[in-house]
Amino acid sequence: MTGALAALGVADPLAGPSLDPLTDLHQMLAYHFMVNALRAGTIVAVLAGCIGWFMVLRRQSFVGHTLAVVSFPGAAAAVWLGLSAVGGYFAASIAAALVIALVPRSQAGRALSEESAVIGTVQAFALASGVLFVSLYGGFLDSITGLLFGSFLGVSDGQVTALGVVAVVVVVALAAMARPLHFATVDADVAAARGVPTRLLSIAFLVLLGCTAAEVSQITGALLVFALLVMPAAAAQQLTARPVFGTALTVVLGLLVTWLSLAVAFYSPWPVGFFVSTFGFAVYVAAAVGRQVATRLRSAPRRTPAAPRPGPEGAVGA
Repeated sequence: MTGALAALGVADPLAGPSLDPLTDLHQMLAYHFMVNALRAGTIVAVLAGCIGWFMVLRRQSFVGHTLAVVSFPGAAAAVWLGLSAVGGYFAASIAAALVIALVPRSQAGRALSEESAVIGTVQAFALASGVLFVSLYGGFLDSITGLLFGSFLGVSDGQVTALGVVAVVVVVALAAMARPLHFATVDADVAAARGVPTRLLSIAFLVLLGCTAAEVSQITGALLVFALLVMPAAAAQQLTARPVFGTALTVVLGLLVTWLSLAVAFYSPWPVGFFVSTFGFAVYVAAAVGRQVATRLRSAPRRTPAAPRPGPEGAVGA
C-alpha cells in the first residue's frame, strides 16, 4: 500500500499528518473518496444547520431524533426489497413526519404529553421494524453499521448530487417560510390571531425536518444525527437569539465540526462518527461555559471609587 501510494506521488495517511496544513490538505484531496466526503459533509452541515436552528428553537429535538431513527427501518426495508436505500431513508422519514404532524401541537401540558407519547411510540416501532427487516433480508447486510452509524468515506458521486439537490430544495422552502415560521414559533397564539397558518407551517416544517433527517442519516447514521442536527444549533443559541446571525453561526459551527472531523479521521483508525459527535459536544460545552461566564461578568457588582473627603478648611484632602 505504501509503495503504491509513493509511486503515485501521494503520502501514506498512516504515517500521520505533517506540520504543513497545505501539504496535509493536498494529501487528503488526492483521494477521490475524500473529495466526495468533503462535498457531502459540507452539504449536510449547511442543511442541518439551517433546519437544526429552527428545530431546537421549536423544542422538537426529540422529533428530529425520531425521524432519523425511522430512516433506519426505511433503508433496511429498501435493501430487503432490492430497492435503493436512499429512497427508503426519505420515504420512512417523510411518512413518520406526517404521522407526527397529525398530533395537535400546543403549549398545553396535555397536548405536549400526547405528542411525546406518539413520538416515542413511533420510535419504538421503527426500531423493532428495522431489526425485523434486517432479519428478513437473510443475507449478509454489510451496510448495517453504515445504516446505524453512517460513513463519510463511502459517498459516491451520484449520492453527492442527490444530497445537493435535496438540500437546495429544502433550504429554499425553509427560506420562503422562515419569517412566519419564526413568528409562529415564538408566539403561536398571536401568530394565529394575525392570520398566520400555524398548523400548515408546522406540518410543512416537519416534512422538511424529515427530509433533512433522512439526508443527514446517510452521513452520520440513524443514531448520530444529533451530532450535526442538534449540537451546532444548541451551541449557537447559547450565544445569540438573533435568527439570521444564529442560523449563520450554526452553519459555521457545523462546517467546522464536519471538516475537522474528516481531517482527523483521515489520519486515524477510529470512525468519523466518533469525531463528529465529540467535536460537536465540545463546541456546545464551550458555548454553554462561555455564556455562563459572560452572564456572571455582566451581573457582577461594579465598584465605584470612593468620594474624596474634604479637608479641615473645605479643601479636598486625601
